[in-house]
Amino acid sequence: MAELLTGVFATSSTLDGDLTFDGATLAAGDSVVWFWAPWCTICRAEAPEVAEIAERYASQVNLIGVPGRGELDAMVEFVDDTGTGSLTHVTDLDGDIWSAFGVYGQPAFAFIDDDGTVEVFIGGLGGDALAERIDELIAT
Repeated sequence: MAELLTGVFATSSTLDGDLTFDGATLAAGDSVVWFWAPWCTICRAEAPEVAEIAERYASQVNLIGVPGRGELDAMVEFVDDTGTGSLTHVTDLDGDIWSAFGVYGQPAFAFIDDDGTVEVFIGGLGGDALAERIDELIAT
């Protein structure tokens, strides 16, 4: 798992302009990757709850966003509009990260257990459902 995470994120940059994102941080503990697109209405609707959950679980889970299927300017605007700027967002303009996780639609979530197990959920999750999934993740 660590090889996948460091490999797929090796040439990725964060939306705020940092040159690279170290995927090893996701392998260091329980993590959640939220895949979203800037034009996705479901992503936009769930974004404030994702940000709130990320803040609530910040000491227990790494939660990052991976925008794709859109233009960089629209991604920045999405983050500004939805109040998700406290999350790290790793851009995936070529779709390599989405493909590596088998994500074919948005929104989607990848739940990465600290033992290396990955479970991908395609579809939206409300705040309560996301919190339940994270509680299950950190319980194992």
